[in-house]
Amino acid sequence: MSPVFKSERHAEAVRQAYAAALAPWPAGGGGVTGPPPAADPDVLVCGREEAPPLVLLHGAQSTAASWQRQAAAWAPHFRIYAIDLIGEAGPSAPARLPLASDAHAAWLGAVLDGLAVARAACFGISLGAWLALDFAVRRPARVERLALLCPSGIGRQKHILPWVLPLLLLGPAGRALVRRRIIGPLPVDPAPADRAQFALMHAINRGFRSRFGAIPVFGDEALRQLSQPLFVAVGGRDVMLDSQDTCERLRRLAPSAQVTLLPSERHFIRGQDDAVLAFLRAG
Repeated sequence: MSPVFKSERHAEAVRQAYAAALAPWPAGGGGVTGPPPAADPDVLVCGREEAPPLVLLHGAQSTAASWQRQAAAWAPHFRIYAIDLIGEAGPSAPARLPLASDAHAAWLGAVLDGLAVARAACFGISLGAWLALDFAVRRPARVERLALLCPSGIGRQKHILPWVLPLLLLGPAGRALVRRRIIGPLPVDPAPADRAQFALMHAINRGFRSRFGAIPVFGDEALRQLSQPLFVAVGGRDVMLDSQDTCERLRRLAPSAQVTLLPSERHFIRGQDDAVLAFLRAG
């Protein structure tokens, strides 16, 4: 049995939805496989080869295909590597590495070695933001600058299972309520590219085995030692993470970081692409 999908039928549905979601990916992109420490990664690439490298790391229950909009807009400025996280719903290996270890940093380092990327800017969301931060803490020489949206591992993680599990027992309607509480309402009349992304999201919600359990929290000393320029945005209505705690810790331990609390945003933050791009290009 797959450690990340409920059945082979669900896995195939996600694969088909993933392929459809890649249709709008910028011209010149494609999958790249590098030598891995644990299992093969899948990487979507676009942008000029001589441009500065930018690594994009998606969140849990998502895929690298979710970066389509940013890739299209940012490809003129960067050589973009959107990496499907190991153990998630994309084509990378379905292996769940221990979070409280060097395993993910070693895996990401090996992926970048395979891509011949010695040092890069990193932009991550949620679990991907945790992975980017973990990599910056453990491999600081390889991270140029760091942009994070709703990062796990800094502020207190809220206990969501008491209200999530009863809703999940309601089937599709319950899953929709969980999704709405976490990311907010989806557009009523989405663009074609967004419809493909939402179809992929629904396939993942139906057939993917969610990660439950605590995400390791970085200690004070690890955050104090961050030397890279740091951009962080969090949502005031995040039901998964204590955003106020995230802001307070960063302002105390990484005072040079650019930290923004967006009161009306949830765990899925909208409208920050221009601010993130400006931060990344400043380097």
